[in-house]
Amino acid sequence: MSEKFTDDLFDLKNDRRLSVYLYRAGFAAWLLYIVSGARFMESVRIYRTDFGIFSFFLMVMGLSASMIYDYYHHPTEFAQKKKWLAVSYLVLAGLVYFFILNNEPVSLEGFLGR
Repeated sequence: MSEKFTDDLFDLKNDRRLSVYLYRAGFAAWLLYIVSGARFMESVRIYRTDFGIFSFFLMVMGLSASMIYDYYHHPTEFAQKKKWLAVSYLVLAGLVYFFILNNEPVSLEGFLGR
């Protein structure tokens, strides 16, 4: 892998590739979410909610990465996407809270293992 490729990939200001890759990975996780509901995927059904939340997470990160490019090259699109990004982060926080934390209050003792 050339150093030039990785330099360009993480140059979010001038290159959209990382955001496209994140969107595609989010779409793949969304397909896993759909397929995991089928009968023949019974062994991975317990991960179905995780696939859905991970899909949403990847898509929000793709939107965040594309907004950096839009900030410099397309200011009008950036202004429009800014509102959707805020809503997306709120929805993602709600999903994580209700499905991953299972409505348990967040405490530092739980994270530190005390």
